[in-house]
Amino acid sequence: MKVKDIEFYESWKSKNRCMYGLGIFNYVERWANLMENEIAKGAKVSDIAGKLSREADTEGITGYMYGASVSILSQCWEHGDELRRWHYKEYGYEG
Repeated sequence: MKVKDIEFYESWKSKNRCMYGLGIFNYVERWANLMENEIAKGAKVSDIAGKLSREADTEGITGYMYGASVSILSQCWEHGDELRRWHYKEYGYEG
């Protein structure tokens, strides 16, 4: 996973060592890695994020975990701005 600020990301991750928090970060990393593989082949985040979010969900994440994951990726991931825009559009948010 290509992180913009590794120290910030690792600090955030280290504060979430419970099973629930670890589940979020496991999902974040799985989802980002799947998307990065497709981006390397020329895909756009907006075309792959939905499908790969479901594929990355191997542990049964909750709605809150999904929202937290989008937030983490939006702030920390190299393609976070694209993901945030896709997510807002998916849920009809214009902000």
